[in-house]
Amino acid sequence: MGSKLTVPLVAVTLAVCLLAGCTSARNSLGTSDSSCYLALPSATRAVGPHSKFIGVHQFTLSSLRQKVPVLFDALTAAKPTSQRVCIIEFGGSFTRASVQKPLGKSSGRLAVVISEAPSNHLLGTIIFHHPPLDFAHHHVG
Repeated sequence: MGSKLTVPLVAVTLAVCLLAGCTSARNSLGTSDSSCYLALPSATRAVGPHSKFIGVHQFTLSSLRQKVPVLFDALTAAKPTSQRVCIIEFGGSFTRASVQKPLGKSSGRLAVVISEAPSNHLLGTIIFHHPPLDFAHHHVG
């Protein structure tokens, strides 16, 4: 009878250890952008279903002004009320008529959705020909 309990107990213990390992690895990566993933459904609606998700970043307004001034300047008319914004980039074919709250060029292959964090309030969709921001994850060796 003791061996019947041993197998499930070992399986549960192993599962807990594996999940704890995954959590600590993710936390050590410094993924401060994770709260912006909650904005993905509204961002996808803003650009339409035929777009391809490229990446997401979270910025404070001051860091956005320093690192990606073209995005900060586009927000001037939107007047954000939060100090944090989510930048979500999509690839595809975009026009001002095909996106919600269009800003920037009249058409292009990239659309950057900007929303307030944590409310996910859509501030605007900026259309570009070339990426204003590198969404690749760089690994330090």
